Amino acid sequence: QVQLVESGGGLVQPGGSLSLSCAHSGRTGSSTGMSWFRQAPGKEREFVAGFAWNGRTTYYSDSVKGRFTISRDNAGNTVYLQMNSLKPEDTAVYYCASRERGVAVPFPFPRAESEYDYWGQGTQVTVSS
Repeated sequence: QVQLVESGGGLVQPGGSLSLSCAHSGRTGSSTGMSWFRQAPGKEREFVAGFAWNGRTTYYSDSVKGRFTISRDNAGNTVYLQMNSLKPEDTAVYYCASRERGVAVPFPFPRAESEYDYWGQGTQVTVSS
């Protein structure tokens, strides 16, 4: 079965940076797309960034566009999230997620939690002075 392992969370000051990693340990090719979500206290889990393994386009929520960058290591099925210019409102538990249904990610790119099949354990990101 699929396992997602996240790392890289921590405490940073406003304006600082963090880089998160997520390793997909399932069968090569089982995932058609991967995304990062986050969940702050008292809020719903929300889409942050994502991509399809067979595509080149990356997708971002409006709240992080221009500050966060999602990237991939195709050889190792590893996904990264580089977070710059962090704000206190970025404080949340960050999760990576894999979609493994179907043969390809649909269009428009899926941004709903229910569209993903496997989830990492989450890593805490706290932005505070």
